[in-house]
Amino acid sequence: MCGAARAPRFISASGPVTASAFSGAKLALICEDALLVYLRDDRDDIPFPGKWDFPGGGREGDERPEHCAVRELKEEFGLDFDTGEIIWSRRYESWHGGDADSYFFVARISKDEISKVQFGDEGQYWRLMPITEYLSSPDAINHLSDRLLDFLADG
Repeated sequence: MCGAARAPRFISASGPVTASAFSGAKLALICEDALLVYLRDDRDDIPFPGKWDFPGGGREGDERPEHCAVRELKEEFGLDFDTGEIIWSRRYESWHGGDADSYFFVARISKDEISKVQFGDEGQYWRLMPITEYLSSPDAINHLSDRLLDFLADG
């Protein structure tokens, strides 16, 4: 089962999650040896067109980073997810070089939870992609691959 054994919450050595300025958050959801990903729309007016992405996006209001990630998961995949299920987090410099950093979270998800996906209107389609395939894909978003490798190295 994808998410049968839940690990205790892990806050990275870079410090606890805080509500200070940040630009957004991404959430890597792992089911067995696969990731929940979606293929971004192929439009010139968005970052990373036609690339494989994780749930997540920009901060709204004064929300905390983990709330940003689960709100975006709800909007993009129709999944309700408890922030207490996050097993790993790290703050990173923003990929676009702005002032506000971003957060990367990892959690496990079960096949039962995957069966409840109701894909939203962002992106072309979603799938479970083997982690090794994502890491070797020319269509993966480079900085997300690097962040996923950080998690795997800590694992």
